[in-house]
Amino acid sequence: MAYREVLTRLWIIEPVPGWLPSRSHLARLTQSPKHQLADPALAARLPGISKEAMLSGDEPASAVPRDGTFLGQLFESLVTLSVRSYAQSAEAQVRHLRTYDGRQEVDLIVERPDQRIVAVEVKLSTTVSDDDVAHLAWLRDKLGPDLLDSVVVTTGPHAYRRKDGVAVVPAALLGP
Repeated sequence: MAYREVLTRLWIIEPVPGWLPSRSHLARLTQSPKHQLADPALAARLPGISKEAMLSGDEPASAVPRDGTFLGQLFESLVTLSVRSYAQSAEAQVRHLRTYDGRQEVDLIVERPDQRIVAVEVKLSTTVSDDDVAHLAWLRDKLGPDLLDSVVVTTGPHAYRRKDGVAVVPAALLGP
């Protein structure tokens, strides 16, 4: 049995399936799931990394093998857990989008029963740059009116809408 299957059965990780749109003609999307921690708070404690090291991004290289910062991955897992909870109450599905070549990726795709979507990027930052929304703009161009909204979830203190229409929402303000 693969270790991911064991971790899933133990409710330590949860797979986020790849999104395959039924109404658009996006080509070359990967179907492999992306795995998120079921309880990021527990995972934050297990490696024994100090709060200061985690917040600065200076945690020991051998502590947790990964790309990016450990705190960034925990933040994405926390946002995913929250979005999945709210989506479930709205009878929506949560997926992720990644092209086979890795050029385009959107952290979360929330699909309503009518197959219209909200695209969500997660950024461990208080500010959002044009580079941070590039994949959301690409998806908006591909989907047209099937894309209800684009959102970047951040650690910032305020919610606002950028000039390009992308909503910026602090994780603390997420809710149904």
